[in-house]
Amino acid sequence: MEVDVSAGEIDEVASLIARSGCTVALTGAGVSTASGIPDFRGPQGVWRFVDPEKFEISYFHQHPDEVWDLFVQYLLPAFDVKPNPAHYALAELERVGKLCAVITQNVDMLHQAAGSKNVVELHGALRDAVCTKCGMRYPLREALKWRTAGAPRCPRCGGVLKPDVVFFGEPLPQDALREAFMLAEIAEVFLAVGTSLAVYPANQLPVVAKKRGAKLVIINADETYYDFFADYILRGRVEEILPRLVEKVKSILF
Repeated sequence: MEVDVSAGEIDEVASLIARSGCTVALTGAGVSTASGIPDFRGPQGVWRFVDPEKFEISYFHQHPDEVWDLFVQYLLPAFDVKPNPAHYALAELERVGKLCAVITQNVDMLHQAAGSKNVVELHGALRDAVCTKCGMRYPLREALKWRTAGAPRCPRCGGVLKPDVVFFGEPLPQDALREAFMLAEIAEVFLAVGTSLAVYPANQLPVVAKKRGAKLVIINADETYYDFFADYILRGRVEEILPRLVEKVKSILF
């Protein structure tokens, strides 16, 4: 249930961020829904229409043509959307020196499109396709041009290409994971934005931050798995709350 976030709550969190030496944001699907990208677990989420087991890496290797067709139908619409006020607000917070980084579970690259510079992509991105045989990488848009139906093939060796996003059963990119946990350890304020905090290991980042002394702020339309752990909960639409919060931070700073 949505409630109206009071000015007092915004003021308190903005004051924390204004005083913080390092604020870090973890973002999930709820940041991009206002751009028209469906989430995965919500009432109209992707997993209501597609069996998530079909995005297991083992299933991909057995049925690459089927999975590519599903990928194009359900995930590629992210290519055609634009950032929303939540993305722009986080980019502005970084621009004024009050956000160290965005750690995102999203693959849509909308944070970068909005102007964010330091983005850690935990689940990969809709940027490249990688050959499962020889490891060559190609821009995803180029790979899609080669595809008529099913899985595109590597021009070099003929191997099946795979979108460079993390499938179920695959490890997260180790460099990104290490950077994310390092950021959680040094954060003074940790924002969990638009995420239910249901997915491991990303949901351990706010735990690490809180245990290292950070203030944990959850900004989400619905309850999360770690609401009990938060110092502040701003319940509502992130694309409405974040711009208010950032404007208040700027009014304190300037």
